[in-house]
Amino acid sequence: MSGRRTSNNRIRGPQSALTDFLAANNISAAQISADYERRRREAQQQSEQEAAANGTIVEEEVEEQQPDDREETALQKKKRKRAEDKAREKIKEGKNSKKSKKNKKGGPDGEDSDAAFDMYSKSKPLPGQLENCEICEKRFTVTPYSKTGPEGGLLCVKCSKEQETQKKKDAKSTAKKQAGPREKRRQTESSKLDGIILDGALSLQDLCIRTIANNIHDVEEFGDLPQKSIKTLGHILSKKRVITSRTLPLFLRPDLETLEMTDCGGLEAEDYIKIFSFSPKIQNLTLRQAGQFKDEVLDYIIERDIPIKHLKLYAANLVSDDKWIEFFTKCGHRLETLQLRELDYSMDDITFMHLVRNCPDLKRLKMKKCWRLSDRALGAIQELKNLEHLSLQFKLPTSAQSLVDLIMAVGFNLRTLSLEDFHDADNSVLQAIHTHCSQLQKLRFTDNDLCTDTGFTELFTDWSNPPLSFVDFSSSRSIDYNNPDGTEEALGLGTVGFEALMAHSGSQLETLMIPSCRHIEREALENVFDGKKEYPTIRTADISFVKRTDTPIVAGIFKSCPRITKLTAFGCFSVSDVMVPKGVALIGVPNAQDSIIQEGGYDFDMISAGFGLM
Repeated sequence: MSGRRTSNNRIRGPQSALTDFLAANNISAAQISADYERRRREAQQQSEQEAAANGTIVEEEVEEQQPDDREETALQKKKRKRAEDKAREKIKEGKNSKKSKKNKKGGPDGEDSDAAFDMYSKSKPLPGQLENCEICEKRFTVTPYSKTGPEGGLLCVKCSKEQETQKKKDAKSTAKKQAGPREKRRQTESSKLDGIILDGALSLQDLCIRTIANNIHDVEEFGDLPQKSIKTLGHILSKKRVITSRTLPLFLRPDLETLEMTDCGGLEAEDYIKIFSFSPKIQNLTLRQAGQFKDEVLDYIIERDIPIKHLKLYAANLVSDDKWIEFFTKCGHRLETLQLRELDYSMDDITFMHLVRNCPDLKRLKMKKCWRLSDRALGAIQELKNLEHLSLQFKLPTSAQSLVDLIMAVGFNLRTLSLEDFHDADNSVLQAIHTHCSQLQKLRFTDNDLCTDTGFTELFTDWSNPPLSFVDFSSSRSIDYNNPDGTEEALGLGTVGFEALMAHSGSQLETLMIPSCRHIEREALENVFDGKKEYPTIRTADISFVKRTDTPIVAGIFKSCPRITKLTAFGCFSVSDVMVPKGVALIGVPNAQDSIIQEGGYDFDMISAGFGLM
């Protein structure tokens, strides 16, 4: 009775969840302790047995290594001790490796705290569960794509994107730092190909402009930047192909009058309309690669009466002929400059006649690579008596007489004349230029194989026109593949014509372009660039594929043209090991050991002494 009362009055405290779990699954703490002690004893016995066995093996190995003769030499004694030391080290390594394996498995000595930590540490939430973001502490639903934070926690969608963006920026900055010198050299050589020779460090203004261009997506507005700097920025960003709907508004101001974009490939028709809505006073507009310039853009210009005086459009093929006619009819009276290029669909002869009829004040007209213009367009240009600058390049064949009539009608007032790819032009065209053009400053006549060296000689002999500042006679040569040396009478610009050109315009010439004029002999080049005659204004020259050019000729050019900054000489295979003056870029010289661009560091006196030009 008393025993039952005692058992009924026993007080029991609350049980933990772990105790209930163990009891429900018939798990005994005493049994766990007994199993632990048993595993520890077995492991200890096994290690002792292995140690004894290894000791026996070592003794046997040592006995085997000992010679039958009890007397050991000093060398044998050293070998024996070395073998015993190696055997002991093997035993120690075996014991250490077994201990480490036991510790990794959670050994009984309790030294492996990492395994216990991993066992009891909190596991990551599963997809579908809720978790707090490690960075912003915002609660979100875990997905299989949830990113891990810097301290091991999970991140929400917003923080994950920010982390990925930061990683990409860091990777780019690291790549730039690693490839810094190579990128710098590439930019330098690209500038040289463009004719930009840097002598010393960039100015502070240029550094600021480049910094803005490299971080254009972080710029909100240009502020009060001067127009020249904005134009430079436009060129840099166009080269990087980042002129888009996002960056275009940076260039627009209510009082803007001049806008030049050299790459508009990323703009849509709405962006062009935005230009005129933001800048309704614009007068000078240049848009290159304007493939999405459409009829609705011209409709907006006509409706808002935008005061455009100078319009330059490249590749605007989506404007219909009817819309061009409407534009010329309503806005043509204001136009002073019109440059249209790469038109392979719109602008035929009839549309061009409306242009001439409604734009009487045109002073500058450039129509290049216009596929649908022909002799009728050349005849229509004769009515533009105020023209000062004329540049033409047609795809359809035209006659030499049409060009002669055109030059007779408008040549007296021309400052610039550019005729490209007129393959049927002959010496009569050159004679018309000699007779009717007396104010030219720039002359380009390229890709022709009918005009002869005699025609070029007569053009520059006793010509009343003042010396030219720009001359381009590219690819004026014979192209008969059956007669690679040419006819007896040189076709294109030849020896005598080249000497007449330099005698007439050499004193004021700034740009000389004679690539592929392969009938110019070495004697003419030696006479013109002999190191004694001087051409003080020449800055740029191109003598590519003038096959008689060699190293002394190039050295003579450097001596005779002290202000030259860029010389292009592709295909001149006789030029090698030339000393280039400081500040001059020699481009295209074939040298397998050097880059295609060589920037000089020599003085003119050294070059003259090296080639006997003093």
